[in-house]
Amino acid sequence: MSKPEALTKDDYTEEVIEESQINWSEIRKPLFLLVASFLILFWLPVEMEKFRNAIYESLALARWYAREHVLTCLVPALFIAGAIARFVSQAAVMKYLGAGARKVVSYGVASVSGTILAVCSCTVLPLFAGIWKRGAGLGPAIAFLYSGPAINVLAIVLTARILGLQLGIARAIGAVAFSIPIGLIMHFLFYKEEQEKAAAALHMPEPEVERPLWQNATFFASMVGVLIFATWGKPASPAGFWNAVYQIKWWVTGVFALFHGLLLVAWFNVRANKILISAVIVALFAFLFPHEPLVAFSAGIICHTLCLVTTRGETESWFLSTWDFTRQIMPLLLGGVLVAGLLLGRPGHEGLIPSRWVESLVGGNSLIANLFASVIGAFMYFATLTEVPILQGLLGSGMGKGPALALLLAGPALSLPNMLVIRSVLGTKKTLAYVSLVVVMSTLAGMIFGMLVS
Repeated sequence: MSKPEALTKDDYTEEVIEESQINWSEIRKPLFLLVASFLILFWLPVEMEKFRNAIYESLALARWYAREHVLTCLVPALFIAGAIARFVSQAAVMKYLGAGARKVVSYGVASVSGTILAVCSCTVLPLFAGIWKRGAGLGPAIAFLYSGPAINVLAIVLTARILGLQLGIARAIGAVAFSIPIGLIMHFLFYKEEQEKAAAALHMPEPEVERPLWQNATFFASMVGVLIFATWGKPASPAGFWNAVYQIKWWVTGVFALFHGLLLVAWFNVRANKILISAVIVALFAFLFPHEPLVAFSAGIICHTLCLVTTRGETESWFLSTWDFTRQIMPLLLGGVLVAGLLLGRPGHEGLIPSRWVESLVGGNSLIANLFASVIGAFMYFATLTEVPILQGLLGSGMGKGPALALLLAGPALSLPNMLVIRSVLGTKKTLAYVSLVVVMSTLAGMIFGMLVS
């Protein structure tokens, strides 16, 4: 037998290097998270009273949010969003944004599509890219891109319920009113390209109608009625119309819920005995706990869910759509509440960030405060609905209502990842023009709103 060739020093070094190569791309992120977690825990200032108070504020805000808003506000809104995703044809909305559509129709539909599609700043991007490539005009597509995340049904409901009716209405009006000018300005800035694209635009296919429009409208009205009256707040005055409605709010809620149950039997093949049993259970809990209406309301939610999941067909897919929204939104929303409480505390209380810092940056209604709120909002990433608890903490720490609206109009519609995707679709020039318009319009809207409510 011949002797094996001896390895030279260089051969041995290369073999060792080849065998010990590390795939840093696989371990870099978990290693960073592990080291960062260790350092945070190692230096956690648990002995500081301010830190312990911030932890308490975080948990207290989360408890308040769960008690006051999740059952009566968020859960019904999630069912509505799931129904929108299941029963409203996106093709039926998209066809009105094509280059061949009338301008009044295309801009009108684009500016309110967010309430129909219930999209966030991430979900809107593939829809926007799709309609743009299918031949939608730049103006309507931009109006849709801007207004979609800003006025989705969950965001508007929670904004009005938690931050106040003024901000909720201003957010809805601002998103609709400013989306059209932004779209028109973009259209005229790139008019020549628009003319060339319009000549070769493709139209969306005709949608298939599963249910008449009046049935869909009646169905959604029953759910919106439950949502509105279940969240009807106690007015400051103990007399008057609003207080009279508050006194009977749960009776009216029950009427809308019963009407909704009858529609499920008539149009969605839910068996009548399921609705009857559900109504008896809810009535029983209402009788046993007359001073705790949330007990009966919670029983109604459980019965409603059981009716959906035990009926094959549309209702089953409706529940799955609702569950998708819930799985996506709830962890982020509750996480946002905890972070907001930790950093900013509850309204009237202070977290880790001193309120004087907030007041110096976004307090009042100056141009700098509104511009700062718009720019920060444009570059930050807000997961769906997390802007609401964050702004709640900021308002409690001294943020002006004008800058709050500016952040609400710029934040959900834009983010740094959002900008990168838009650039890949539209190019650098159109993206810069769009981002600049959003920041300017949001700043102006914030200043006008701040002057009106001051």
